[in-house]
Amino acid sequence: MNKVWLVTGASSGFGRAITEAAVAAGDVVVGAVRRTEALDELVAAHPDQVEALRLDVADTAAAEAAVRDVVARHGRIDVLVNNAGRTHVGAFEETTDEELRALFDVHVLGPAALVRAVLPHMRKRRSGAIVQMSSMGGQMSFAGFSAYSGTKFALEGMSEGLADEVREFGIKVLIVEPGAFRTGLFGTGRAGTSTDSGVYAKVSETRGFVSGGDGSQPGDPAKAAALILQALAAERTPLRLPLGDDGVGAVLGHLDQVRDDIAAWEKRARATAFDD
Repeated sequence: MNKVWLVTGASSGFGRAITEAAVAAGDVVVGAVRRTEALDELVAAHPDQVEALRLDVADTAAAEAAVRDVVARHGRIDVLVNNAGRTHVGAFEETTDEELRALFDVHVLGPAALVRAVLPHMRKRRSGAIVQMSSMGGQMSFAGFSAYSGTKFALEGMSEGLADEVREFGIKVLIVEPGAFRTGLFGTGRAGTSTDSGVYAKVSETRGFVSGGDGSQPGDPAKAAALILQALAAERTPLRLPLGDDGVGAVLGHLDQVRDDIAAWEKRARATAFDD
């Protein structure tokens, strides 16, 4: 049976690539986007397989109605892809409460609302998959990405707990951690920035990397989408899937660093119990 997908941010980047891969596999995709006209071309090319649904994922109150609408028309949602998002660059000290809340709305609270909305339907059918589009920044961070990574760390922590809860109902959870892919995420007007005081030199370096990096990233979104579909179809779908040579290398390097830090203090850290 062909699957029914609900993909947020389906008009560009990974969302577009995943939509096209699912369509090529014969599936139906409901693309949730803020501007439905952004999907006109895909809908026209695949009228029986692609639908556009107007949804701002930051509007958490709209999630349940959106899911109810898709289920009413298609009978089910087999795969939810929480993909919508944006990047943000700024020093920790210079990131405002408003900027931080806006990021959490898009990267954490919005996906959480959609997960809550689809789970009753997936549990009833005892099948389904939830794809959480994170980043290598969901495992590690560096200057300028504290706020962005904070949201992705939160998404990953929630998703790891979620995976343990829904496994018995036959529901899969896949956390995707891409490195630098040519998605337009760093494009002009799409990369959010906090005010730059010039105090933090490393943050200024990151700003330069982001502003000049769009269009030259090594990762191919189409190849990433194909691998995501393979991972979902696997008998043992991994909880985490880092993508790209840079993404895999960064995550593995970070894990080695964490292990080294723990090992250096392990004996003393273990010896912190009461003396009986």
